[in-house]
Amino acid sequence: MKIQSIRGMNDILPEQSATWQYLEHTLAEVMAAYAYREIRLPILEQSELFKRSIGSVTDIVEKEMYSFEDRNGDNLSLRPEGTAGCVRACIQQGLLHNQTQRLWYQGPMFRHERPQKGRLRQFHQLGVEAFGFAGPEIDAELLILTARLWRQLGVDQALTLQINSLGEAADRARYREALTEYLGDRHEQLDEDSQRRLQSNPLRILDSKNPATQALLKDAPTLDQYIDAPSQAHFAKLRALLDAAGVRYQINPRLVRGLDYYSKTVFEWVTDALGAQGTVCAGGRYDGLVEQIGGKPCTGVGFGLGMERLLLLLDALDAVPDSVGRQIDVYLVAVGDVAAQASTTAEQLRSAFPGLRVEQHCAGGSFKAQLKKADKSGAQIAVILGEDECASGNFGIKYLREKRAQETVGQDRLIGSLATIFG
Repeated sequence: MKIQSIRGMNDILPEQSATWQYLEHTLAEVMAAYAYREIRLPILEQSELFKRSIGSVTDIVEKEMYSFEDRNGDNLSLRPEGTAGCVRACIQQGLLHNQTQRLWYQGPMFRHERPQKGRLRQFHQLGVEAFGFAGPEIDAELLILTARLWRQLGVDQALTLQINSLGEAADRARYREALTEYLGDRHEQLDEDSQRRLQSNPLRILDSKNPATQALLKDAPTLDQYIDAPSQAHFAKLRALLDAAGVRYQINPRLVRGLDYYSKTVFEWVTDALGAQGTVCAGGRYDGLVEQIGGKPCTGVGFGLGMERLLLLLDALDAVPDSVGRQIDVYLVAVGDVAAQASTTAEQLRSAFPGLRVEQHCAGGSFKAQLKKADKSGAQIAVILGEDECASGNFGIKYLREKRAQETVGQDRLIGSLATIFG
């Protein structure tokens, strides 16, 4: 029996990787523009880190984490999200002592969910975290940053920003009590999942996709009735900053996010272009998380961006530039016993034009067969070197994407000729 990949853990093939590289390069450019620095984090962490940060009664910890006991008896988990690991690293490495940090990371995350379009068991996230900033200015900066990213990628018209405030833990405790009382009186009308959550995590019921449960929630108490004055002022200032920056948003009073550590600001960037998997980017403020994990009190705010979902959106909107798909610029056709000369020429071209993508034919074959491969490669031109050309010191230049006659140039003019083509 052939060994197959694990369900929900997909290969990224060469024809797909160019779009991934384009997205990763754009993300890195935007992060640099806002002075965020990259941090690289391990994929494996102590399971206790996620139980302490995400919450032991969340679906992620109860159902979805890939956890195991290693040979030393330590309980480890593949990371289901990145914030907890980033906080752990900052505490362990002393990055939060009397200083602020703007950090970003990217890489695979793991959750045992039912695989479907836009939802995988191994998925990739960009994570952005800011520590030591208490005011709403940093919340606004993260949202302005993401708005710029959408514009740069050409997907801004397809995304809508939803925001809400969760207040402080004491506010949510009072609201949780009121919501539990309201829904408890209607227990039999709730769907099975919401009945289970009623005692363990009732705020997650607000995010239920069940239409009957959503109908029940229309008359339920709302969180904004329980939020204290400082949190209300924080949220009002955030809205004013977004208004001043021209970032459009909707206030969604049902937006709570699925992780226990959030407080005050929460947000999601959503789209209707991807069906059910409409959340592309989400996050919020987590001022108590550093202390919760074992550090000294330090404010924090951040977001996670689903790379696969953003790639699906780029594809749905046909927003990937045509140049991204081209893997080869120059295909070097080498006919006959000219391998040494062909290799030397290929290296000269790479040295003369940094960034030029040159593929040298190394598999033999007739002139016609090599030209066919050159055309299939997507290259703009084929540089032709045969035994006759080698003897005369000439090269052929065949234009593969333009209706232009083939040219013959001397060896000393090849670099100059390509300079006119590729600038």
